Amino acid sequence: MKSDRLLSILLLLQSRGRTSAPELAERLEVCVRTIYRDIEALSASGVPVHDERGRHGGNSSPASARTSPA
Repeated sequence: MKSDRLLSILLLLQSRGRTSAPELAERLEVCVRTIYRDIEALSASGVPVHDERGRHGGNSSPASARTSPA
């Protein structure tokens, strides 16, 4: 389910810091393109997700955007 995957991505980014799309794809058992689409969906919904391209790039969520425990 996409909403579960989006939440998983957000939690992984918050707990692990910068993480590459291939790492996320492997962890969530989806293709890299799906991760890119999901990152776009998170960003479009107002979640601050940063995408840094290049050899040492990755995706991250700033510390100020952390979710608080329920």
